Amino acid sequence: MVYNTRQRELIFELLMENCDKHMTADDVANSLLYKGNAVGKSTVYRYLDKLVESGEVRKYIIEEGKSACYQYVGRSERCSNHYHFKCSGCGELLHIDCEYLDRVGEHVFEQHGFRLSNEKTVLYGTCLNCRKIEKPRG
Repeated sequence: MVYNTRQRELIFELLMENCDKHMTADDVANSLLYKGNAVGKSTVYRYLDKLVESGEVRKYIIEEGKSACYQYVGRSERCSNHYHFKCSGCGELLHIDCEYLDRVGEHVFEQHGFRLSNEKTVLYGTCLNCRKIEKPRG
């Protein structure tokens, strides 16, 4: 039997409130601490693992050696139907719905027999905000 402790409720509520963001376990622990609710990192990691197992939270490992990111997705598969763009400048991970990329995925499957996994597909580049602050080349 799994007991729903106050700490678990705090973690779950934080993830739901930030469902449009990807958060590391450190982000979760620090956000809760900032709100005056200290929750140990081991508790955060254990509960995140349980939420991943239940399918309510998706875990992203974007780069080897970097902390995994987590996102509340509920019990829906909404996150499996779009792509992810990761900004090499600020590190932001964006969710992108794009019919053109869907057609690329169809092409890859039809012509090469390989099915892309949208929820794990990450394209790297530079976001609009970072491009605005880049130094002009010349």
